[in-house]
Amino acid sequence: MQSIIRLEHVNFAYAEIPVLTDVNLSIQPNEFIGIIGPNGGGKTTFLKLLMGFLKPTSGKIEILAYPQVSRYHISYVPQNQRFDRDFPISVLELVLSGRLFKLPWYGKFSNEDKEIAREALSQVGLSDFANRPIGTLSGGQAQRALIARALASHPKLLLLDEPTANVDSQAQAEIYELLHQLQGKMAILMVTHDLSTAIEHVERVLLIQNHVMQLKPEEVCQHFAVGLYHTPLIQVPREKL
Repeated sequence: MQSIIRLEHVNFAYAEIPVLTDVNLSIQPNEFIGIIGPNGGGKTTFLKLLMGFLKPTSGKIEILAYPQVSRYHISYVPQNQRFDRDFPISVLELVLSGRLFKLPWYGKFSNEDKEIAREALSQVGLSDFANRPIGTLSGGQAQRALIARALASHPKLLLLDEPTANVDSQAQAEIYELLHQLQGKMAILMVTHDLSTAIEHVERVLLIQNHVMQLKPEEVCQHFAVGLYHTPLIQVPREKL
């Protein structure tokens, strides 16, 4: 199976301070990947490289697999507290912003764009909130609205930055159920500290700590679930201790 994205010997440094070193990775269509690692380990930098906001210091990032695929087919969902909920727009207008790459020179969304935005709201269970100001949404609802905005671009790769952070347990369950429904329809990369729950959903885990280590969910040391990143990185069967 051909990869969507391939990284070959990618290095990145800020002011000659290494952040990511010799990253070699292929992302397959429809994979669900969890990303873990300590703060400052390079997770955000990794996402920015995939989105094209940063360029590698050295190495190569290729976007593959689909005809005419570009970074327009990569959508990003930030944590809900990282956008201005006091900005005076409706939920539908927020979701429509996911179609900006289709906006013509005269600056008016088409009926098709509006229908796609409404379909995205329906996917996340927020159809009844379309005309509400974004500032009236709960934390979990706001996070689902951001996911709807990402879905409105019909992505091949969906990047999520801690989508269950700072929301209650009910909202977490709803978000994981939504991601479960999306699984198999696109590749999903999710940065998370909620590994104990995420491990039940993902097919592969990337530990980013300057280097990128690829693990199967069953290989991940249980200590990672409480944020303890250390060596050795994988579990050792008791009979080998």
